[in-house]
Amino acid sequence: MFSKKLARILCFVFLSLINILLLSVSAKHPHRYSVLDRVAMAGIVPFQESVTSSLHFCRRIWDRYFQLVGVQEECEQLKKMLAEARMERSRYLESEMAAERLRELLEVKSQLPHRLVAAQVAAYDPSSWSQTIIINKGKRDGVARGMAVIDSEGIVGHVIKDFDWSAQVLLLIDQSSALDALVQRTRFRGIVEGENTQSCSFEYVVRKADIQIGDTLISSGLDRVYPKGLRVGTIVSISKPVSGLFQEVKVQPFVDFTKIEEVLVVLE
Repeated sequence: MFSKKLARILCFVFLSLINILLLSVSAKHPHRYSVLDRVAMAGIVPFQESVTSSLHFCRRIWDRYFQLVGVQEECEQLKKMLAEARMERSRYLESEMAAERLRELLEVKSQLPHRLVAAQVAAYDPSSWSQTIIINKGKRDGVARGMAVIDSEGIVGHVIKDFDWSAQVLLLIDQSSALDALVQRTRFRGIVEGENTQSCSFEYVVRKADIQIGDTLISSGLDRVYPKGLRVGTIVSISKPVSGLFQEVKVQPFVDFTKIEEVLVVLE
């Protein structure tokens, strides 16, 4: 039993053979047309037209296929070029931002009467109980334990370990960190201590001290670690307990310790 598909194929072949036969006869007798010829031509012409249309349609589909392949390849190439352009733009942007940070450090360096060496942050301490960083300058660059570390915003911390090519810096916000500071406006002194968060406390400030929210704290220089006049932070909250000799003061450091990339080590 023939399938429909096979029957269609055989019909197509049969009609094609008839078409070829009639065309051969017509070629031999171009001026002789019988009734049968006319009837056959009346049936063959629509068939030829449909075959021709099918061939044109297939050719258009084939051409469109190659066009789509070409468009797809061009699209992939454009995607690759776009990705490369984005990477290049990111590199330029990063270089521009690094240049701006270095320019700010150079301005600080020109304003301070101390010998300074620039360093990059090589690593952060991943632990939650210690706030330290590793910088890429050490003993061979003149860096030693106890030296102050700053950036363009203010005090970062001080060196606690020195190696030949690197050093470990204890950040200002570490709970074991402390520096002698004073209120720039009224010159009242106290000790800035870290809290292992992004803020510090200002300890031993007597109740009668004239301090206000928004006051700036600077280093006093009396601890022999940080030179006098370096920016520390801003007072953000003040409370006076019912009892006790001192006020409770919170300080927001000027330095954003989550974004440190380059620092200056005070060599003197």
